[in-house]
Amino acid sequence: MIKKAQRPPLRWRWFALTVVSLGLLLCIWQASQIARVQALENLREDAENELRLSAAHLNGYLLRYDYLPQMLATREGVQRFLASPDNQDPMPLNLLLDRFRFTAGVSDVYLLDEQGDTIAASNWHRPNTFIGQNYAFRSYYRDAIAGGQGRFYGLGVQSRERGYYFSSPVYLEDTSPDARPDGVMVIKVLLDDVEQSWAEQEATLFVTDSDDIIFMASKPELRMNALYPLSDQQRETLRNTRRYAVEPLNASGIVIEQAHSADAHIVSFSRGVLEDERFLRLTRPIAEFEWDIHILKPLDTVTSAQWLAALMAGGLYGVVALGGGIGWQRLRLRRERETFAERERLTLARVRDELEESVERRTRDLVASNQRLSAEIEERRRAEENLRQTQDELIQAAKLAVLGQLAAGINHELNQPLAAIRAYAENARRFLALSRLNQTDANLEQIVELTHRMADISAQLRQFSRKSSERQENIAVQSCIEYALRLFHSRLRDSQVKVEQQLPVATLWVKGDLVRLEQVIVNLISNALQAMTDISAPRLIVRVEADETNVHIHIIDNGPGIDSAHINQIFAPFLPPRHPVTAWGWGFPFHHVSWRIWVAS
Repeated sequence: MIKKAQRPPLRWRWFALTVVSLGLLLCIWQASQIARVQALENLREDAENELRLSAAHLNGYLLRYDYLPQMLATREGVQRFLASPDNQDPMPLNLLLDRFRFTAGVSDVYLLDEQGDTIAASNWHRPNTFIGQNYAFRSYYRDAIAGGQGRFYGLGVQSRERGYYFSSPVYLEDTSPDARPDGVMVIKVLLDDVEQSWAEQEATLFVTDSDDIIFMASKPELRMNALYPLSDQQRETLRNTRRYAVEPLNASGIVIEQAHSADAHIVSFSRGVLEDERFLRLTRPIAEFEWDIHILKPLDTVTSAQWLAALMAGGLYGVVALGGGIGWQRLRLRRERETFAERERLTLARVRDELEESVERRTRDLVASNQRLSAEIEERRRAEENLRQTQDELIQAAKLAVLGQLAAGINHELNQPLAAIRAYAENARRFLALSRLNQTDANLEQIVELTHRMADISAQLRQFSRKSSERQENIAVQSCIEYALRLFHSRLRDSQVKVEQQLPVATLWVKGDLVRLEQVIVNLISNALQAMTDISAPRLIVRVEADETNVHIHIIDNGPGIDSAHINQIFAPFLPPRHPVTAWGWGFPFHHVSWRIWVAS
């Protein structure tokens, strides 16, 4: 009976010991996993910060040399030598380029002629000088000789040094719109300084191009390797570009073990100096150069954090187990907290009631303020409506004023058909008296055509004098311009104004108010005609240009211009006639006004 009485406590103790042991193991494992996740996240944040700074440093280091070839291309000595290199001593220019190379801190500076041959270089005194070498196969030459700014990276053909090349076209005559470069100025920048700064960091950094070739790395063993194995076709393409000369471009041996996030992975290397180590790799694009910069952070800190967390979790678990012995004290503290909580609840209830009263009082004040503000808004809306109506009336008055200016020309246009109608009518009466009905019918037909012409002239006036509907619609730009020129047909003919229309063949459609657009064009043409009143050979140019989002209407005349003292008032309404800013071209001053409107979608 004694043994039977002792078995339940023994089994209970073994059960409790098993539960405690399993709890300890679970706690250690869970703490280790949490520590691993946290350590990886901290390592990722550190790597991201280092990667961002390294990318910014590389980007800034290269871009600070971007302007140098363009600056050198404008030097008088460079252009003078490029004009006749065979008749000049290249040594002064070589010395100039060498001094510039030393001052700017670049590797090499050299000048290519139109065929891509090097005719001057800062390394003229070295055995591997660039002088006499042809670099027409390089993309930086092709980009610059086409008129753009060239960029290129790769191994030097002569020096076998890795570098980044900036190039700029050299013009001997750049005033012509279709001028072609006569040479190319090139600057080569070495990348060793950037890699030396990376070597001081604990992480491993390297840069890959669009072909995944590692051409920059903090560890020399990684340079000139392919991040991933290359196919035969890829190798052949790279050999044809001669970017990396005859480098074998072996695979780096990287193995992606696990994806930590979209841009972070757990990786290792099957070969090379980083073999048998595991890293957290982050990648960041450098859009300016179409590169990717990578950073490798060792996982040693993550392993250490896991062990430390496991030990701390085990110790904490033991402390918690011991805390069960003082449960009675926790019970007493709990009762005290409940008493304190009840007292705080009553205090909070009293404060809540006071707060509700204060909120209600403030709400009444806010409602009154909102009512006053609504009244003010309504009053302002009415004032804006009155202002808009007044502005429309003023615009209509301005249009009627322009109609007054057009009256003389329109009167002349109407008098001619009226005189012709009278003559045809008298002839028709005589033909009718003579029973010559065919001639009578022909005269009546001419009278009908002349009445149609007079109706078209009056319709133009009615169309121009109508009010704007404030409605946005699709407008044909060429039709608006033709309509405006028809209004001024008589004035243009009487003043002997030469009109040049430079309009696209395809119809251009824009979104806007038809009446306002027509009035703008009519006002600009009227203004131009007033400006050319005393000009012996008046000339009016109407040009329309379009891009993806805008249509530009240019009204150009050869009037005398506007005084610079009044240039700030050109957009003030209801002033005396004035003319836009003078722009020079074709050997004499032109008045040039541009009007930009949105393309209809």
